[in-house]
Amino acid sequence: MKIMVSACLLGQNCKYNGGNNYSEKVVRYVKGHEVIPVCPEVAGGLPIPRIPCEIVDGVVTNKEGESKDREFRRGARRCLNKALEEKVDMAILQSRSPSCGVKQIYDGTFSGKRVEGRGVFADLLIENGVKVVDVENLDDEGNYGYATIFEG
Repeated sequence: MKIMVSACLLGQNCKYNGGNNYSEKVVRYVKGHEVIPVCPEVAGGLPIPRIPCEIVDGVVTNKEGESKDREFRRGARRCLNKALEEKVDMAILQSRSPSCGVKQIYDGTFSGKRVEGRGVFADLLIENGVKVVDVENLDDEGNYGYATIFEG
């Protein structure tokens, strides 16, 4: 099986703050499968580290009020194209990210409040028929329930 994974979940230091979201659950789940790590934000040309971004009124904006929507959407398209070219079977994405959030994102106030919604990359994947799983839906054995798969 080919699995696209948010690179931060595999320990790549590509988060906005220069860190990662390494997940042992993800590493266990993808063992023995072909793994395609991606970071849409880096693919869109954003630096590491970078100013935190959230989706504000449908536009990805950084904490200083600057639109980074073009970069986020460019990176999302690039990673979507890679997913389609590679014919990935599924993607495991980082929760709450303005790129990769599957079920929830931050509300755009930079206050830590969460709302239902999707990041721009997760949304593109789902719209294009790619199965998407939020990392938080993997259990301790690295399994997920079918109810947690999001499909277009």
